[in-house]
Amino acid sequence: MASEKILTVCQSGGEFVRNTDGSMSYSGGEAHAIDIDSEMSLEDLKSEIASMFNFNDEPFSIKYFLPRNKRTPITISNDKDLKRMIAYHANSDTTDIYVTKISESRIIRSDVADSGTLINADITPLANFNEAKRIKVCSDWDNLITGVGQVFSTSKDFRDALHKYAIAHSFMYKLVKNDQSRVTAECTVEDCPWRIHASRSSAKQKFMIKKINPTHTCGKELTKESHKLASQRWVASVIKDKLREIPNYKPKDIANDLEREYGLSLNYSQAWRGKSIAKKELYNPFEEACNQLSWFCERIIETNPGSVATLHKSDDLRFRFFVAFHASLYGFEHGCRPLLFLDTFSLKANRHLKFLAATAVDGENDIYPVAFSVVDIENNETWHWFLEQLKSSFTLSRAITFISNDQNGMEEELSKVFEDSFHCYSEQYLIENFQKAMESSWSQEVKDKMIDHLKSSIYAYTADEFNDCIENIRSESKELAEWVLGTKPETWSDAFFKGLRYGQYSSVAVEKYNDWLSVRSEPSVLQIVDTLRCSLMEMMYSRRVSCNTWTEALVPSANQKVQEDMIRAHSFALVRPTGTVFEVSDESTNVVNTETKECTCRRWQVSGLPCIHALAVMEHTNGCIDEYCSKYFSSECYRIAYSLSINPIPDVGMPVCSDPFHIPGACSLRARRLAGRPKEKPEEPRIAIKRPLRCSKCQAIGHNKRTCETETQSV
Repeated sequence: MASEKILTVCQSGGEFVRNTDGSMSYSGGEAHAIDIDSEMSLEDLKSEIASMFNFNDEPFSIKYFLPRNKRTPITISNDKDLKRMIAYHANSDTTDIYVTKISESRIIRSDVADSGTLINADITPLANFNEAKRIKVCSDWDNLITGVGQVFSTSKDFRDALHKYAIAHSFMYKLVKNDQSRVTAECTVEDCPWRIHASRSSAKQKFMIKKINPTHTCGKELTKESHKLASQRWVASVIKDKLREIPNYKPKDIANDLEREYGLSLNYSQAWRGKSIAKKELYNPFEEACNQLSWFCERIIETNPGSVATLHKSDDLRFRFFVAFHASLYGFEHGCRPLLFLDTFSLKANRHLKFLAATAVDGENDIYPVAFSVVDIENNETWHWFLEQLKSSFTLSRAITFISNDQNGMEEELSKVFEDSFHCYSEQYLIENFQKAMESSWSQEVKDKMIDHLKSSIYAYTADEFNDCIENIRSESKELAEWVLGTKPETWSDAFFKGLRYGQYSSVAVEKYNDWLSVRSEPSVLQIVDTLRCSLMEMMYSRRVSCNTWTEALVPSANQKVQEDMIRAHSFALVRPTGTVFEVSDESTNVVNTETKECTCRRWQVSGLPCIHALAVMEHTNGCIDEYCSKYFSSECYRIAYSLSINPIPDVGMPVCSDPFHIPGACSLRARRLAGRPKEKPEEPRIAIKRPLRCSKCQAIGHNKRTCETETQSV
């Protein structure tokens, strides 16, 4: 607005009304228009308003709303507040201020009867000017706690309501019990009977107030400890809207405003921390992250030709970042089993981001990261996008077995993108759900026994073995056995699963990623991705060096297993009925077909390594064992998997910013330190270099002049 004056509509005699969307409006009364400029003082404004509404000597307060915030009225109590109001509305044609007589300001207190129902109390005039202003700001928090039977969505919602209720009613409280299922609070003043208890309803759907003693004998006056009610998160939620309008909102002003409007006494550091959290919530850190990742995508493709790096940005500043290095893709397609674990996890130091990872297994059964994605939300859409990027990265077409937990929407999207693939649940996911289904009254010994039966059903090679495991569970609990059968055994038991898992049932990929990315401060997205790249580069190099010393045709772990099984196979009886089909007898009779690499025990087909019955046949026929093992267990395939390197990106620490007005680091994700004392690396011990002992007489080493025997020998 070019003019220095602002046309102001002054309203008085009405009341504030809370709308359904949480905003407030002023209803009733009369209105007058006046001009306000930056040179006007608060006393001049009050004088003009007093004569306008004929207030005479009666005290009154002046309030206004921020341009885009109709939820919290702001009080004008000094000249600085008046100048702020003029600055906030500098681009507006008009503004509204609301005038209320202090003598008319009243608070309706409510008491809760023993039954928990709400009853109206007397209307008492306020005697204190500052208290009147505070109460008017908090008036919408008076009835957040109504009594027994009031329902909240979660325990957090209840705690938030209780916090505001305590501020509005001027008392301190402490939490006696505080968890997701129950919350109990009582007044901090000794012998004050006020107490409230809430817990989950019987249906475990809602959080409900079960008991309340509404009586206060403490006078409900905020003490010097009132700053404890002003947590950092609460301060941030209160000042967020104002900070959006005034980026340079000073901590000192924040403390003064909160004390005037809410009656809470804050020190400078509390106000500063609350402002830091509010800034973090207001300024979206992903905008800068996307700017950096666009540059990083180009650098990955330049330094690692054949790699895939994709960044998808939406209009609402959400992003998805996908990376698959050429060395990992080539190694997976030519040297690893067609088996991928799909995992999702969050960093311990950064809960804002979600990681989607596709991890294979090499010949030594170690994890082999193939691709990963950084997203800000996990749902069907992000999983579909990740799987599409993963499929487009592959150059070979082959059926892949995917193993996962029950991630959000992943299983449904997997069948759409990889139509010819197989999907099964991980062992860890099944055990976790199995433990939830077990009866809590069972002893730990019984629970461990049931888990062993479940594992046996996962590893079962035939339907008979699977049924035996189910009967063992049924002998303890029929309901638990039916639960197991209802989880679709064809998606997790070797007896029915159509794909190939090669003996892999769960992955430690999440733990490995967290070890690689174990940082104490919240890193930026670029730092996270580059740290992961460096870890992958080091892993590829170290494993490539180690496998160059191998001399056997099979990798060490597979070779050791075959040699151990070969010892057990010596005692088996062998019959050769026709061609390549053999009968092997031990406690039972199994048929081995060396041409199709099958055995009726199904261990050969499931694991990819010859079973003990097949090894007995090979020993009898002097066959080469290596030829009957899956190629993915050969040292040659292992070397192929790690034959290529992930190249470094030299200038990753200094990305070029295309926007000359963009200041890197202005919206960094580093906003908090993890709990606990930071771990310090021990200093390397100083190496003490001992000076050799030299004789000053004969100059020989090893003795001094007192023990020198040169003179004695010469005499």
